[in-house]
Amino acid sequence: MYSQRKQDYRVRLENALAEYKNVLIIHVDHVGSSQLQQVRLILRGRGIVLMGKNTVIRRKLQDLILAGNKHYAALIPYIRGNIGFVFTNEDMGAIRDVVVANKVPAAARTGVIAPCDVYIPAGPTGLDPGQTPFFQALNIPTKIAKGCIDIINQVHLIREGEKVTSSGVALLGKLDVKPFFFGITVKTVYTNGSAFAASVLDLTDDILLGHFFKASSAIAAISLELCIPTMASVRHSFVNGFKKILAVSIATEYTFEESKVFKEFLADPSKFIVAAAPAADDKAGAAKAEDESSSDDDESRSGSALDLFD
Repeated sequence: MYSQRKQDYRVRLENALAEYKNVLIIHVDHVGSSQLQQVRLILRGRGIVLMGKNTVIRRKLQDLILAGNKHYAALIPYIRGNIGFVFTNEDMGAIRDVVVANKVPAAARTGVIAPCDVYIPAGPTGLDPGQTPFFQALNIPTKIAKGCIDIINQVHLIREGEKVTSSGVALLGKLDVKPFFFGITVKTVYTNGSAFAASVLDLTDDILLGHFFKASSAIAAISLELCIPTMASVRHSFVNGFKKILAVSIATEYTFEESKVFKEFLADPSKFIVAAAPAADDKAGAAKAEDESSSDDDESRSGSALDLFD
């Protein structure tokens, strides 16, 4: 038998899954209750945040799957670690941005996986020369200037994805630096029975079209090389065919409607000059008008300046 608290949670989870079509699986490592409360307030009317024990969540999802809701099976592999749910019916990208925007600065702690690279900039540290052996132990080059320790070169103290060392924590503590910002992260989203990486939410129409046209170009190139016509290569095949027919027409006396203009240009190259002359005259006229207007402005300005001294 479940306790009343667990039973209430199971009911809330089932109701949320039935009411909302989109689910963001959030990771809340190093996130305090106050941060979660702020996110709940921001999402009020747009979605709900639901936290709970993983064992209870898995058991409830398994019960729902046995009851015929097999699409919830996509959620079970992601119920691990310090996770929770954000349920919403709105655009998941917009909700994700709201959720991850709430971050607070935090000091480094020994053994924690660094969420980002940490650099110590070159320059004064504000520490007295008595702290020099500490920097020497960390192989950080320093010098003494105006009674304080100066770091000579920028130091890459902590690397992203690695565990924070006790020496790094001690140095950051001496410098009073809080290098990390901890907040809710969204790595997986679920909708319509499928779970996928949250990075998919960053895809825009322009990115998708770019990938589509790139793939179409690759297919067209392969089709032309293998002489296998496809929908992607048919336009290029027509153009290449026209070029060959045009080349035959120019080399022989055979003429068709589309080749007449090319033959006329080749027979009388002066037509190139005639065609380009109006455009050149227009550009020259526009440039001349611009020069005249600028010269008039210069004269008016110079005249007004001279008037001041008359």
